[in-house]
Amino acid sequence: MEQTLAIIKPDAFSQRLAGKIIDLILEAGLRIAAVKVVHLTRRQAEGFYHVHAGKFFFGGLVDFMTEGPVMVMVLESDNAITRWRELMGVTDPAKADAGTIRRRFGSSVERNAAHGSDHPETAAFEIHYFFNDLEIVRANP
Repeated sequence: MEQTLAIIKPDAFSQRLAGKIIDLILEAGLRIAAVKVVHLTRRQAEGFYHVHAGKFFFGGLVDFMTEGPVMVMVLESDNAITRWRELMGVTDPAKADAGTIRRRFGSSVERNAAHGSDHPETAAFEIHYFFNDLEIVRANP
């Protein structure tokens, strides 16, 4: 069973789209193993996105991710990373497939409604950035 981190970003959360996105997650067969709402500080957002420090978009990304609350989740299933990334769609909502989260709810490359881990190593870091082991409910304890 693979796990991945999912974030409903400030744009989608402020538009009250979390319920619709959660419905899509569950309909896709992904299980939610942990969930919480947080409002990231600048330091927390910089720490989470540290791999992008120094890139031209880093400052704008940090500004965006701190402008309002986000919903963070641990999703679990076979091939959870790939399945969640397919459900989200590509980064640019204009290029995302019809029916994907980013196509339906995103408005730009930056304001694209959702985040997902891209590799198992990234998922491990990202999950533990937001959750401790007691907060994650395992499918088969």
